[in-house]
Amino acid sequence: MALKIIVTGATGLAGSEVVRQALLDDGIETVTAVVRRPPAIRHPKLHIVLHENYRDYSALTELFAGQDACLWCLGISQTQVPQDEYIRITYDYVVTAAQAMLAANPALAFLFLSGMGADSQEKSRTLFARIKGKAENNLKRLPFKKLYIARPGGIIPVHKKENAAFFEKLLIPLFPVFKLLMPGKMITSVELAKAMLDVVKHGSDRVILENMDLKRRLGK
Repeated sequence: MALKIIVTGATGLAGSEVVRQALLDDGIETVTAVVRRPPAIRHPKLHIVLHENYRDYSALTELFAGQDACLWCLGISQTQVPQDEYIRITYDYVVTAAQAMLAANPALAFLFLSGMGADSQEKSRTLFARIKGKAENNLKRLPFKKLYIARPGGIIPVHKKENAAFFEKLLIPLFPVFKLLMPGKMITSVELAKAMLDVVKHGSDRVILENMDLKRRLGK
């Protein structure tokens, strides 16, 4: 049975690729992008839901009830915003949304895009590792029947990101070098998107999927 999925962060690097690959996937019936601003892509399978307040999902209860899975790709670099805003986006938004989705649809599969190095002990001096780990831990406490956490390493963009930050543009020429020196820690945006979709379609025997776990989903 083809799935109906929600994707957040659909204008970002990972989220936009998840949308793109889902639209090409016959195993996905519909893709609903919950966004603050519409993505550039258009397609008959794509439904766009504009949503401003990521701490209140009361208006989306009916939407949540009719979906099979959510791929949470909303995120931002810790270098782009103040610490309190990073925590709000990385932790508060996803936990609040997960609670709302679970209340509306206990059977929903939820996949959280985390990152390599997320600290389950929540003790890292690195804000990214500490807060991603905190978000993971709180999601694992919720009674999801199907919860998955993806921890990719460096994501090599295949398609141009709509809102790429200046430092991200500077890194683009270095990606081939990173891939050569650290192949196990790099993954392309297409590989990541396809692996995440494969997980929500077919499930996983583990909750946390590290970078190599994601690549193995594609036989890499």
